[in-house]
Amino acid sequence: MHLIELYKSVQGESSFAGLPCIFVRLAGCNLRCAWCDSEYTFTGGKPFTEDEIVAQIEALAPCRLIEFTGGEPMLQAKELLPLMQRLLAQNYTLMIETSGERPLVDVPKAVHKIVDVKCPGAGAAANSFRLDNLDALTRNDEVKFVLTNREDYDFARDFIIQHDLGSKAGGILLSPAFRQTPSPQRTADNMALDPRKLVEWMLADGLNARLSLQIHKFIWEPMKKGV
Repeated sequence: MHLIELYKSVQGESSFAGLPCIFVRLAGCNLRCAWCDSEYTFTGGKPFTEDEIVAQIEALAPCRLIEFTGGEPMLQAKELLPLMQRLLAQNYTLMIETSGERPLVDVPKAVHKIVDVKCPGAGAAANSFRLDNLDALTRNDEVKFVLTNREDYDFARDFIIQHDLGSKAGGILLSPAFRQTPSPQRTADNMALDPRKLVEWMLADGLNARLSLQIHKFIWEPMKKGV
């Protein structure tokens, strides 16, 4: 399995936000989102065996929450899925952040999936979500929409309603995108969409979703890696 980095920090998003978490960042991505903040994962990485990865995770004890991210981790599903089974058997709590462009049916049900449905503002990656992945969702899972403007919000709102996401997933996340060239300042000025506007739209529509801010970008400089 090829990894970019493996480190311990706090979870920055989802209903797990703020909790200590081990991040296993896999190399490679087949999408090119216009607002991507991890372009350094597109190529490269170093090969590790399953035993080597588990040893690195165990060295970060006592943390028991692990997120697999990327890049797109499901590009390495052949190696990743057995690793997940092994860690679940060791009573770790697992998360995976994925675009939903790859099949998710074989991901163990105990893994918390954070599935990022791409909105129009994602550019070339828009409309890449596999609709049959909706059938793989459980109440453990959350669906995320990264938003850059009102068009993205309208897309997300209509998708949520059309597919009755509230009955399929345990949570729905609306996350304002950060600009690709943010300042070092840890403020909302670095966001492409003002979160205050987003909250106003959510309240006006009575949308049953969670505002999700990437809190690690307010704790550290927005471009800092390994946090």
